[in-house]
Amino acid sequence: MIKEVSIRKYISQETRETVDWVAEERPLTIALNGVEIVTLLCSPSHLDELAVGYVLGEGLVPRGAELEIRLDEERGIVDISTGSANLVNLQAWGKRYVTSGCGKGTSFYQLNDIRQQESVSILMKVKMKEILSSMTMLQKHSQVFLKTGGVHSAALQIPDHFIFREDVGRHNAVDKLFGYYTLNKLNAPEKILYLSGRISSEIIIKARRMGVPVIVSRSAPTSLAIQLAEEVGITLVGFTRGTKANVYSHYTRIE
Repeated sequence: MIKEVSIRKYISQETRETVDWVAEERPLTIALNGVEIVTLLCSPSHLDELAVGYVLGEGLVPRGAELEIRLDEERGIVDISTGSANLVNLQAWGKRYVTSGCGKGTSFYQLNDIRQQESVSILMKVKMKEILSSMTMLQKHSQVFLKTGGVHSAALQIPDHFIFREDVGRHNAVDKLFGYYTLNKLNAPEKILYLSGRISSEIIIKARRMGVPVIVSRSAPTSLAIQLAEEVGITLVGFTRGTKANVYSHYTRIE
């Protein structure tokens, strides 16, 4: 995930030749039932998790579906087969190309689909001091970011697990967690999603499909993310830094 490159460094009026470390970025094509649905630009790690998390997070395959995964790492292709794919959605999906900037936007279909589902009703309680401590843990895990400054971090906290992933795309980091959770057949109603970057409406949609009751970020949420979190029963915590945090929705889960 890290590559050494030669650079010319400018400091004041002096220059020198040196090396720097940058985050790797590669394309990954995902096929579902033999149909290419998307090419993602991503960090080249945990590619099977990324592919599974993507099709689940985008609502192309329902949670609990049996999946067969074939990864060709050299060609950058993951082929997922399932008898449970939503073929109506798949036919309308078309081939997409998603940059690591994650700027694809939220479709009206996805918003309506999430709003029609039952709200996340898990009555978990979490102490603010534990949230602040876990955010510090996220930052300590972020070795690629500390070395390159070029990736986003995400973690899924469930009882006895703190699962950490990094990627050049913040949506990709979340998809990798969803994929890990699914491939390892984990089932934990009480879970918290930690993020280093901005909370957008797409993140809320993915978290809802994962059944996440609480999302915590070091950065800011968008207005639509707050509105959607309120509607679907997700507690949203932003600007979690040092000893401070802002809670934007469903405050009762936070002690």
